[in-house]
Amino acid sequence: MTTTTATPESTNQPEAQPQSKSGVHGVDRAPEGVETVLILDFGSQFVQLIARRVREAGAFSLLVRPDTPIEHLREHHPKGIILSGGPASVHEQGSPRCDPRLFELGVPVLGICYGMQLVADMTGGTVEPSSHREYGRAHVDVAAAGELLKGVPGHAQVWMSHGDRVTALGAGFEVLASTSTCPFAAVRHVGKRFWGVQFHPEVTHTPQGAAMLNNFLFEICRCKGNWTMADYMRAECDRVRARVGSSRVICGLSGGVDSSVVAALLAKAIGPQLCCIFVDNGLLRKNERELVERTFHEHFDIDLRVVDAEKAFLDDLAGIDDPQEKRRRIGHRFIDVFKDEAKHVDGAVKFLAQGTLYPDVIESGHGHSGKAANIKLHHNVGGLPAELGFELIEPLRMLFKDEVRTLGKVLGLPDEIVWRHPFPGPGLAVRVLGDITREKLDVLRECDQILLDEIHSAGLYRATSQVFAVLTPVKSVGVMGDGRTYDNVVAIRAVTTDDFMTADWARIPYDVLARISNRIINEVRGVNRVVYDISSKPPATIEWE
Repeated sequence: MTTTTATPESTNQPEAQPQSKSGVHGVDRAPEGVETVLILDFGSQFVQLIARRVREAGAFSLLVRPDTPIEHLREHHPKGIILSGGPASVHEQGSPRCDPRLFELGVPVLGICYGMQLVADMTGGTVEPSSHREYGRAHVDVAAAGELLKGVPGHAQVWMSHGDRVTALGAGFEVLASTSTCPFAAVRHVGKRFWGVQFHPEVTHTPQGAAMLNNFLFEICRCKGNWTMADYMRAECDRVRARVGSSRVICGLSGGVDSSVVAALLAKAIGPQLCCIFVDNGLLRKNERELVERTFHEHFDIDLRVVDAEKAFLDDLAGIDDPQEKRRRIGHRFIDVFKDEAKHVDGAVKFLAQGTLYPDVIESGHGHSGKAANIKLHHNVGGLPAELGFELIEPLRMLFKDEVRTLGKVLGLPDEIVWRHPFPGPGLAVRVLGDITREKLDVLRECDQILLDEIHSAGLYRATSQVFAVLTPVKSVGVMGDGRTYDNVVAIRAVTTDDFMTADWARIPYDVLARISNRIINEVRGVNRVVYDISSKPPATIEWE
């Protein structure tokens, strides 16, 4: 049994989309000829990590509903199946179950935590609440390495997170490893081609976990490891061309990684049929507009429309200090501007391209209840409503963020785009706390540019996940020269994270922080104090508003 974790920040309301008939989170499948490993998702906080680990090893992974019928699982021709952990107990009323015919597929199955307990319960074993909950590091003693634990030391560290445990196994099982409190830490059932572990091999706290997963994929499932981003690019280009035909596609380009990769992929797939619309809302970072225009004019033959809408956005935001009202007004104005510009695109525009990623699909379409999936619309296009009349194209919807960056490199995007930190959809409007003015935005732009310059110079940009400045509504007393000042306080935020669901504050060296502070105070008029945010998420969020 696993614990739950915080959910990621979101700037949009989700919009309902139909659940696929196959029970998959989304409607996509592996590209033609690519090996697939299906992951039955029982609600584990680590389920995305399992999927990423499989892909990192070179096999394509897909998350599916735990109750997916065997007929629909078979449609994917899986090389193997992984049953994830989950927060439920197998004894709870309504706890998630898999199709009891699962083993009729004849493919190897790996059960992790709840997944192992479920199969033990289904095959005549006994699962009971543990007298002492195991959460954290433990050490297993390997009794029979076999294929799954091949190369794993006889006494190995693992990460446990469970309240129930298997206390008896049904016929046909063999014990592979145990701990002092968990007699069945790893098992296998030869007849059913099932392997189970009570611990979590997908987390870094299990040092041999990657080796165990690789053993499952390559020693047991006999995967070839043929999942490459170049193959994905070619398959996706073919799919887009077949769907689009001679129609035109518009793409809301923000300059962020996701929308830039979408634009680059579609430019390669359909060339002049693509029209990108970049809305300059006056809430961008310094030189953002110039970077986008330069990148896409130099690297791609693309129809790029830049709309100067700064005045309209700032007029909408005048006197507004509530962050949710800021977001609402920005979203509505974006839709109006985008709709108006789309009317001026020549040709039959039928499709709208968006940068939805696989975590977006999972998080908003997560279905244990069988209800329709909710697909989170990409914030860079403002959550464009269905009444615009376009069909959606989401070429990144099966990819994780690290895979999107890899795809960007394959497509030839420069590093300054591929490795950009995330930027909120409402832009600097949620980093200027309180009401918005052009003067405040300009102050923040200068502070933010100095911060990023120094982070790059110190070689810390790739070592951090998100770094930005916040203009607070606080003024403080200072002394500059021989005079007293009463000016703005700027906060610096820098975090490290793997998934943005949780984050820790970055330990920026003091000398780097000192240079950042000195430069901001000396070079930006109106700022006389710089503070550093050392809050982690949770309990804080990454953005301040």
